[in-house]
Amino acid sequence: METDVYLHKITTMFQTVLKENLAGVYLHGSLAMGCFNPKKSDIDLLVVATDKLTGAQQKEIINRLLILHDDLPSGRGIELSILLEAHVQEFVHPSPFELHYSDDHRERYQTDEDYICGGFADDDLAAHLTVTYQRGITLYGRPIQEMFQPIDRSYYLQSILTDISSAAEDISDSPTYFTLNMCRVLMFLREDFVASKKEGGEWALQVLPLKFHPVLTYCLEDYNGITNEFVGNKEAFVAFADYMSNEINRWREL
Repeated sequence: METDVYLHKITTMFQTVLKENLAGVYLHGSLAMGCFNPKKSDIDLLVVATDKLTGAQQKEIINRLLILHDDLPSGRGIELSILLEAHVQEFVHPSPFELHYSDDHRERYQTDEDYICGGFADDDLAAHLTVTYQRGITLYGRPIQEMFQPIDRSYYLQSILTDISSAAEDISDSPTYFTLNMCRVLMFLREDFVASKKEGGEWALQVLPLKFHPVLTYCLEDYNGITNEFVGNKEAFVAFADYMSNEINRWREL
């Protein structure tokens, strides 16, 4: 299914289920920032509701998302959170949400009809809201600059730093994820620019020492769906993580 057709279907689904309670549907992430890989990238959405969802609405949304998910090509997923309009107008950190859906929850939703991920607060929403405000696309509802408020820089930084907190231990197992995420964190600290993982990696190729270029090139190619074996070893990624941790800490202190 073409991505724009899928976005229309999911937006129509929210209009059908939430009716007048739907305040907006907004696209963020790689698709909004122009670096979407049709074979492996998730579709990232924020949905805004005027009033709290009922239990029946939550379950109907999950059931419809499971059906819509089956229309996606293998390797792609959906990640979305539903927030109350009051909470995006007057942001608090961590931000509460009404409902969350992602691949990490999909199996649980399929096997446990009573499971609902909602009614909690999520540190990651500071990053999602920042990307939406600065780089997002309105699919339904008021324009982004009218619906959302700017997020304090410190909350966004705290959120993206959480993504790389285990890089030193885990980069060998998930090299592309941690490498490119560390790049976009450093890019934000140095350039004050909210970047995608791909943009962070491309920027890093221009500014980081040449010895790290093989690591960066491999991760960018992997992110873009080019499967080449890395000519090196795990120590190269660990060395990169150590270097980047020091650089990130140094720039945080400036």
